[in-house]
Amino acid sequence: MAIGATMHTFEIQLADVDRGVYGDLSLRVAQHPSETDAYLVTRVLAYCLEYEDGIAFSAGGVSTGEEPAILVKDLTGLITAWIEVGAPDAQRLHLGSKRADRTAVYTHRDPAKLLASWRGKTIHQSQEIMVRSFDPKFIDAAAQALTRRNAMSVSVTEGQIYLELNGTNLETQFSTHEIE
Repeated sequence: MAIGATMHTFEIQLADVDRGVYGDLSLRVAQHPSETDAYLVTRVLAYCLEYEDGIAFSAGGVSTGEEPAILVKDLTGLITAWIEVGAPDAQRLHLGSKRADRTAVYTHRDPAKLLASWRGKTIHQSQEIMVRSFDPKFIDAAAQALTRRNAMSVSVTEGQIYLELNGTNLETQFSTHEIE
């Protein structure tokens, strides 16, 4: 018998001073059996840092190869943002960049290795793709605080993230990288 997804709920207070985005979010997030806690935390943080009208986790989550982890669609259903999490291959980024106005990658992996894996590959408008990485220790600590029901506060100011997750307080500076 196949193992089903684990459901997590997140009650999030978001204050992204850098973008002027504030709100209270209630998320139900399915964690695929193959998805690590670190990936799940990165996916939820990416959702918060990209939050805008029309944002949604992809229907198939990590189990679908046709969509990224997170999509933003306009009122007509057109994809306006293609947001990958983890370590997508160059072909996925190429496809996403062609399908959406904006493409971003959020990773908890070594950004140097990720960028090296794309070097020399064809990626549509690669110079326009935003790549952000989190300190793996920050993500690991957040993953340790993860439960099925989560109370979370995310504050962003001057590129610094302040995270409170189930009573655990963490902070980190996220790094932005360019695709060569």
